[in-house]
Amino acid sequence: MVAVFRILIRRIVLLVPLMLGIIMFVFIVMRFSDSDPASAYFQGANPTEQQLHDFRERNGLLDPFIVRYFDFVGDLLRGDMGVSALTRAPVVDQVTTALPLTMQLTFLGLGIAVVLALLGGVTAAIYRDRFPDQLIRVVSLTGVAAPGFWLALLMIQYLAVDAGWFPTSGYVNPADSLTGWLKTMTLPALALSLPVAAQLTRIVRTAVVEELDRDYVRTAIGSGLPPVVVVGRNVLRNALMNPLTVLGLRVGYLLGGAVVIETIFNLPGMGKLMIDAVKNGDPAVVQGGVLTIAFGFVIVNLFIDILYLLVNPRLRSAEA
Repeated sequence: MVAVFRILIRRIVLLVPLMLGIIMFVFIVMRFSDSDPASAYFQGANPTEQQLHDFRERNGLLDPFIVRYFDFVGDLLRGDMGVSALTRAPVVDQVTTALPLTMQLTFLGLGIAVVLALLGGVTAAIYRDRFPDQLIRVVSLTGVAAPGFWLALLMIQYLAVDAGWFPTSGYVNPADSLTGWLKTMTLPALALSLPVAAQLTRIVRTAVVEELDRDYVRTAIGSGLPPVVVVGRNVLRNALMNPLTVLGLRVGYLLGGAVVIETIFNLPGMGKLMIDAVKNGDPAVVQGGVLTIAFGFVIVNLFIDILYLLVNPRLRSAEA
């Protein structure tokens, strides 16, 4: 555990320049956009040039680029993402309200993807080149080729509109009704997770097949150990290294895909918040939303790295 803690501290220190780079990138991109915070603030009020100038001067928009950047970083360190030009509310309050739903959708989709990938990949590996393997191969290839938004539209049509099993849109807080929450989140989570599950299934299948062909597996089974014990105790532990690495990268897809899926299902998460901000010309909210999702991606990948270290003792000894 001491080695894991030391490696964890090292990874967290390395995250500092990465996050500063993300902030710099987002800040530069937003400066090149056509969005004008002053015009957005006075939207519909026909402000004079003097009013626009006073607003820019009061909010530091006329300062040199590097000064504005460090002011922005300082504000972020204090938890200040600016103020929405339309609602006049702090951006951090809007993000705090929308982020929990996006995280619920992302981790529910992640959980579904992991369960389906493990079941499908291990089953395909055990029954390789037989009917279960061939069936899972066809289904997974179809899932890889199917975009999430297309699956979402099909699910709405057949499972919500035609069958009436799920609502077509909306959100129910789990604190109010757990059943209602499951009904509103099932279709979005499935649409988000199925392409990821299909990709991970192929990777898990390949990794397990390679591990099953190793000598220690044949020796263990030949000595009388049940195959279920060998697969569960040894094969999966060694075979999950590559899938864990890919899983960390797929979290970024889930976070980004949640933006589209939330819009389709009219869920009040980060996706809807950012899409509305783009349509209404609210640059502070767009900037805060992009940074939040980027930071979330970095933090989740840090968690995957820690999990990878816990599963792989050889990597701990190599980095310690």
